[in-house]
Amino acid sequence: MIQKYLHELVGPNGMPVAAAPPDGEVTDEELAEDMGLELNDVRRALFILYENDLASYRRLRDEDSGWLTYLWTFEYDEIPQQLEEEMHRLLQALEERRAYEQDNEFYLCETCGIRFEFGEAMEFGFECPECGNQVDAMENTRLVGAMDERIEALRDELNVEAELA
Repeated sequence: MIQKYLHELVGPNGMPVAAAPPDGEVTDEELAEDMGLELNDVRRALFILYENDLASYRRLRDEDSGWLTYLWTFEYDEIPQQLEEEMHRLLQALEERRAYEQDNEFYLCETCGIRFEFGEAMEFGFECPECGNQVDAMENTRLVGAMDERIEALRDELNVEAELA
């Protein structure tokens, strides 16, 4: 689960950096060289980890050249808590989206694949503004059903009861 979370954050190019963090401090150049990666990919991954409080850095200025060196430290102790917070955000977003899907009637242009709420479809005279074809009522029960399953799985995982309406 942690590997998947890290992959979602840094992507496939940054995954070697995130998946095998060294102990102690390391420079981005050392990581790139040790792992055989492009320096930009390493820096991108480090910055993403930093933005998500999974890495920190310390700056050192070279006395002679004035160049800055960044020493990076990986801080993965908070990953379980961050994963749980992310799951709570996902649950809330899914519940809001499910309510939106339940509370609205939708129409679809089969030709363009554009979906309209009832009010929009009515404004356009139930014709697609792109191609002029008639829009048809769209059934979204499978989508709502899939959301229900995912919501229930997240609630079980988080040990959260459904809110009463």
